[in-house]
Amino acid sequence: MSILVDENSSVIVQGITGREGGFHTRKMIEYGTAVAGGVTPGKGGEWFEGKPVFDTVESAVRVTGADVSLVAVPAAFAPDAICEAAFAGIRLVVCLTEFIPVREMMKVMHHLNQTGCRLVGPNCPGLLSPGLAKIGIMPGFIATPGNVGVVSRSGTLTYEVVYALSQAGMGQTTCIGIGGDPIIGTSFVDVLRLFEEDPQTEKVAILGEIGGRAEIDAAEFIREHMTKPVAAFIAGASAPEGTRMGHAGAIIEGSEGTAASKIDALRNAGARVAENPEQIPELLC
Repeated sequence: MSILVDENSSVIVQGITGREGGFHTRKMIEYGTAVAGGVTPGKGGEWFEGKPVFDTVESAVRVTGADVSLVAVPAAFAPDAICEAAFAGIRLVVCLTEFIPVREMMKVMHHLNQTGCRLVGPNCPGLLSPGLAKIGIMPGFIATPGNVGVVSRSGTLTYEVVYALSQAGMGQTTCIGIGGDPIIGTSFVDVLRLFEEDPQTEKVAILGEIGGRAEIDAAEFIREHMTKPVAAFIAGASAPEGTRMGHAGAIIEGSEGTAASKIDALRNAGARVAENPEQIPELLC
């Protein structure tokens, strides 16, 4: 099995006729993802790579029956795009967009809480269920089907570890990048719970970074609820206090969010912590 998406997921792309949306739509179609169409206001009735373009998500859902949306629009439009998808009945929204203001994301989460829609992101690479579907920008060729679940705040770390796992003969169930912004729709704990409940996922890799307490919450969940082996890596051990490193959420303030505190919490929870990403496969053997 996989989590969140599989070969039956029907996908629309909000921003399908844009440069980024169009590029990644082509890659998703090449991978075999069931892309049903896309949405670009004002371009309804056009076609993109043989897929219909609609003016609204509501009309796209009504015609295609899509249940997943990839949001690939500029930051100024992304909050409204996410909410439009949620209120149109989409069950899962994956938002690639970065630089969405925190205040806007607070409003988005308020609206999403009124629906049954799950958001992955924003500012994330999306997710990939090897051999079944990819939603977002992850390179499909690095992944292979198997029994390891991968969840990460960092896109590049995800790719590095997934490739290392595949090279070691350890395939994956689902690889998911949750995003590195201060406010995101799906947390480490959310994904760990899904992996724990998935019978095909037998091992889990969690890839974190400095800033915030998401990995501390994950450690608490691992200690109290996980029955499957977990290997972890925390990026940013050498980052100076008060300096943002990469993601908007990757900033250390005082003792909160340091790599050392997260590593200690994960080790105390029973997770095997790697000194570098390439060690993840051997820790899961």
